[in-house]
Amino acid sequence: MARVKRGVTARRRHKKVIAQAKGYYNARRKVFRVAKQAVTKALQYAYIGRKRKKRDFRSLWIVRINAAARINGLSYSRLMNGLKKANITLDRKALADLAIHDAAAFTAVSEQAKRALAA
Repeated sequence: MARVKRGVTARRRHKKVIAQAKGYYNARRKVFRVAKQAVTKALQYAYIGRKRKKRDFRSLWIVRINAAARINGLSYSRLMNGLKKANITLDRKALADLAIHDAAAFTAVSEQAKRALAA
């Protein structure tokens, strides 16, 4: 077997990690061992953050829909139940967008939900 010297591959790997640690302070940017830990933790936080973002946006949409629904005399749960009964398949993102940008359209949708609940 030929002898393998790993200096080039190690340097390449180190440079990659140091590049990922750009913008960090002190040893977290300069020292490979510390930078590797910092980058690994940052990637974990990023992964968790991508999951959290979905939850946070859904919560925001629900809060917005609830506020607009209460203006129209319904609670969030009654509105959603009415929409289901009326066979209206608007998702929460679209409903929240309607509530913010087109109040008249949201009022029309909530009126349909009220009719479906009454029937």
